[in-house]
Amino acid sequence: MQSKILLLEDDITLSDTIKQFLTHLGYEVRQAFDALEAEDALYESHFDLMLLDIKVPHKNGFDFLSDVRESGNDTPAIFITSLHAVTDVTRGFDVGCDDYIRKPFSLKELKVRIESLLKRQFGTHAQKIAIDEHFSFDAPNLTLYKNDEAIKLKNKEVQLLKLFLANPNRTLHKGEIFEALWDYGEEPNEGSLRTYIKVLRSHIGKASIETIKNVGYLYVKK
Repeated sequence: MQSKILLLEDDITLSDTIKQFLTHLGYEVRQAFDALEAEDALYESHFDLMLLDIKVPHKNGFDFLSDVRESGNDTPAIFITSLHAVTDVTRGFDVGCDDYIRKPFSLKELKVRIESLLKRQFGTHAQKIAIDEHFSFDAPNLTLYKNDEAIKLKNKEVQLLKLFLANPNRTLHKGEIFEALWDYGEEPNEGSLRTYIKVLRSHIGKASIETIKNVGYLYVKK
């Protein structure tokens, strides 16, 4: 399944160039040309990574990311900006960015930075994400393990588990989940989603995934 990237960049030409490049690499890119569009996108969908310009309309990138972090969203973020001063770089990391690229930059460099962050988000191939004393998730290989035994899951069940583990203790709206699990052209199905939830609960425990009535679901990380 494609990793989803939110691209906040008000230079339309540059934004289109980055989107075309990343789409060719297999990423799904949602463009936003000002901070308000980016806020709407985050409300509507889950993203695996954010690429953020700083000098954008309505709210600068620093304030945008600061607000995102205060809301509890820890999606990895890379600033892409013409601001070169050390004080700007420092401020970027202070408000919660994970990386900082100065313009102009090469698309190859952007590719390397993105791959590094996405790999870091779920660990290396040798690492597994511990769920509890018995269960772990090998994110790079998309495999759930009970002790050392692999558990067979359907593709959307695996993607849902990955989504929960990337957003511990945060309510995921059903719309976010539909956006993350169902590809373009597929019709989201609430009955199927309930089935996937039931399957995951049967493995990692009913109490691990809470139903938030009329809203969505919450993965409880203790």
